[in-house]
Amino acid sequence: MKKIIEGKRYNPATAESLAVWENRHPRSDFKWCREVLYRTPKGALFLHGKGGAMSPYSEPVGNNGRGGGEDIRPMTQTEALQWMEERGLADEIERHFPDAIEDA
Repeated sequence: MKKIIEGKRYNPATAESLAVWENRHPRSDFKWCREVLYRTPKGALFLHGKGGAMSPYSEPVGNNGRGGGEDIRPMTQTEALQWMEERGLADEIERHFPDAIEDA
């Protein structure tokens, strides 16, 4: 999937994967969700997510149904760091954003 948002193309196929998070549900579960944080060649950050019918990425199907889906969402560095912190991705933060952290 690629997406154009405000005249900018976000394409996972041409971007660098920085971090991957997947919940503990099996892919066959309606709650399954997988998210990947990417950086484009020009430095823009975005999140590509996929999920089942009960995930944040579900899409309407028919009159009252829901199905799996996917989406791309641009992110600021602050949003990306918060996303990584919330998912416990400390190693990835240290690797890709070393200047954004300091010792306590």
